[in-house]
Amino acid sequence: MVRAALAGSLLFASLAACGVPRIPGITPYQPEIQQGNYVSQEMISQVKPGMTREQVRFILGTPLLTDIFHADRWDYVYWREAENGKRESRRLALFFDDGKLARIAGDVASPATGR
Repeated sequence: MVRAALAGSLLFASLAACGVPRIPGITPYQPEIQQGNYVSQEMISQVKPGMTREQVRFILGTPLLTDIFHADRWDYVYWREAENGKRESRRLALFFDDGKLARIAGDVASPATGR
């Protein structure tokens, strides 16, 4: 008898845990997620063609991607998901020629291209 009551209450408790209702107005906390290097428009405006790699690294920070097969290209990638689920991503590629910045390509407007 005691065993049956214990088994029944255990079964009832496990089934009750499966049906947790959502409470309107209360949402779980979702932190903001950031990955990569954030490169602002102000930072890009400081970078000029002809700058050395060290000068660019001082302004923008260490690139997220460097390829041993394409040593003349640095990639900065940034991805952010806000608490409300809104996503933002940016990509920036810097190309060097003889150790000097030749051109900038990507989502951020650069002074070299005038965009």
